[in-house]
Amino acid sequence: MSNAPLMPMATAVWLVENTTLTFKQIADFCKLHEVEVQGIADGEVAKGIKAYNPIISGQLSRDEIELSSKDQTRPLQIISNDIEISNDEKKIKKYVPLSKRQDKPDSALWLIKNHSILKDSQIAKLVGVTKNSVTSIRNKSYWNFNNLNPKDPVALNLITQKNLIEAVEKAERRIKREKKEKEKAQKNNV
Repeated sequence: MSNAPLMPMATAVWLVENTTLTFKQIADFCKLHEVEVQGIADGEVAKGIKAYNPIISGQLSRDEIELSSKDQTRPLQIISNDIEISNDEKKIKKYVPLSKRQDKPDSALWLIKNHSILKDSQIAKLVGVTKNSVTSIRNKSYWNFNNLNPKDPVALNLITQKNLIEAVEKAERRIKREKKEKEKAQKNNV
């Protein structure tokens, strides 16, 4: 049995909207119940979930979808559920469309709530806002704070899961180091 794709519900939404696969094929591939997939098609389930293209993420190929579309009994085969990680790409400041820019403060709030160990400077660097903005969001003094809704920056495609994991691990190492330094200082004062 193969693993489920990344973001199964969002992948199911994309497959329902963009393919002629059966509900059973989509359900089996996404490890969902057939009734859930039917609900997605009817617009009753996954409202507000943005469709996630499994072809772009390299988990499915067009050929794979074609083969299963022609044969309703053929299950979809996941190519890989490993997230592609390449180090050869240079750090390029990518253009963020206007519609996505309003997601940045929401993402900063999500990171503050879900990963409170991250420093304001780390959150600012991850999401692409100023450190002052992050500090004001944390202090609830941000100009538009009452209209912010915490949103996962990975789901919004602002950052990668890899970037988030690296930042959290770095913060955990910093906390351990600070704790050791504090203990060392206390021992020296005794």
